[in-house]
Amino acid sequence: MALRVAVDAMGGDAAPAVVVEGALQALDAAPERLEVQLYGPRAIVEAELEKRRALGREGLLLSDAPDVIGMAESPATAVKTKLRSSIHLGLQAVARGEADAFASAGNTGAVMAAALFILGRLPEVARPSVVGFFPTTRGRCLVLDIGTNVDCKPEHLLQFARMGVVFVERVWQVERPVVGLLNVGEEPGKGNALTKAAYELLQAAPDLNFRGNVEGRDLMHHAADVVVCDGFVGNVMLKVGESMVTAFVEMLRQEMQARGIDAVQQRQVLGLLRGVLRRFDYEEYGGAPLLGVNGAVVIGHGSSSARAIARMILAAAELVEQDVVRSIAEAFHPA
Repeated sequence: MALRVAVDAMGGDAAPAVVVEGALQALDAAPERLEVQLYGPRAIVEAELEKRRALGREGLLLSDAPDVIGMAESPATAVKTKLRSSIHLGLQAVARGEADAFASAGNTGAVMAAALFILGRLPEVARPSVVGFFPTTRGRCLVLDIGTNVDCKPEHLLQFARMGVVFVERVWQVERPVVGLLNVGEEPGKGNALTKAAYELLQAAPDLNFRGNVEGRDLMHHAADVVVCDGFVGNVMLKVGESMVTAFVEMLRQEMQARGIDAVQQRQVLGLLRGVLRRFDYEEYGGAPLLGVNGAVVIGHGSSSARAIARMILAAAELVEQDVVRSIAEAFHPA
């Protein structure tokens, strides 16, 4: 039976055009296991489908959602007042069992607020978390939190670790994932009050394969499979990483020009470099799961292309296929 992913057709800087195109690409990639239900103003979304001769496409459904939540709107206000938005109605479909997962590249705060309001937290989960994917020399690692929770308690970091481990085990098929605590030094006792207390909790947790503190410089050398931190630190690290990639490419281009390297050689070097740096491209991952809510939710980047939207939709389907939500619930309530 095909999985149905509810998709916010109005989410993103270039919506609905790229969302419609991305939905079609996702269906092309998984025609037998996927249905996509687009939520948005019917006339607007139908016009995009007509441009692509995709009205009536098998596996593609459309539900009218006349309210639109803008990328810059106040999440709290939008969630309370725009009850027929694509975000609101798409999440309601998941809550009612009419859809298996929800995906949006729209207003992140609005998606999170609506998910908490409509789906609710899993039992015992204090703080749901948006996760980040970081490339490493051995593949990738999961980092949480990356901005959802800027003020955390030690027990929140312990919960992040448990949710992250479930995701890595189920989706990435890693046995006994190694957990690390992002800190200013490797030695026990390093850090501030939060990391010192979190270290003790993580070390005492028998269900976690905790290796200790991880420094920022070791993150991309795969010091751990799951790295936990508060959302303030995680978001700063994420943004620095994103800017370093583009800055490095530009500095390399400037250096080659200063050394008189000809245009052909420059293109060869930059082409090779882009192959490596592609691992840093958020479009490779599609979107970030929101872990800890009672439903499968994936949030994409606002500037997502159609390719990224397709990957976001497929990532949402994979959360369902790998039973991540139920597995997280069981991690907090072991039999």
